[in-house]
Amino acid sequence: FYKPLHAAGPIREFYELTLYHFSSADQERVIDHYLEKALLPALHKLKIKEVGIFKPLANDTARDKLIYVLVPLRKAEQIASLPIQLLKDKQYLLAGKEYLEAPYNSAPYQRIERMLLHAFPLAPQMKLPTLGSPKTEHIYEFRSYESATEQLYRNKVKMFNEGGEIALFKRLQFNAIFYAEVITGGRMPNLVYMTSFENMEERDKHWKTFVDDTEWKKLSSMPEYKNNVSKADIILMKATAYSDY
Repeated sequence: FYKPLHAAGPIREFYELTLYHFSSADQERVIDHYLEKALLPALHKLKIKEVGIFKPLANDTARDKLIYVLVPLRKAEQIASLPIQLLKDKQYLLAGKEYLEAPYNSAPYQRIERMLLHAFPLAPQMKLPTLGSPKTEHIYEFRSYESATEQLYRNKVKMFNEGGEIALFKRLQFNAIFYAEVITGGRMPNLVYMTSFENMEERDKHWKTFVDDTEWKKLSSMPEYKNNVSKADIILMKATAYSDY
């Protein structure tokens, strides 16, 4: 059902979002080594910079642990061409050998989940966070908003763009990294976005300011935007030490 909502304007980036599901410390070690020593250097050689790699805070107690990898793409076609390019990189194959050649009975993950995202019209390019605190304190908040129908989904996308929700986040300095439509994924229709904060205390302060903001109260009470989100997932994360940001 996907159809771009706006054709004109600046070129809108695509993003490949990969979720690695794992359960053991050994699997985490293998994935981390692969991402840091093989995948990131290979992507950098292909001029793909600003790759974000994150781990949910909930990993400490969750049975299904996750690593999020966000790769910015100029064209949607790259999601198909990238694997072919990577397999031609001898250094990538060597550095990632433990992961790439893992035996069937010692897989480095439980499953891989992958989504293709398309940046919003009014946020066509990724923006790296401008945070002054140590990287270990940074909090990244990933949100997924599902809608009951495609029409309601398009209504929520409109609320972010023409409705002014993106502008509100910007005014309140949420350090948003991206906003995007989910083109392919397991739980559609939905949109996703990521904001960033100096630390958890600042994250909580920002959201309190947001909820209390007069403009948000007005926007969220408008009849035309009622019931456009049926399910919201909120994942608080930390960037890995080797993430590009």
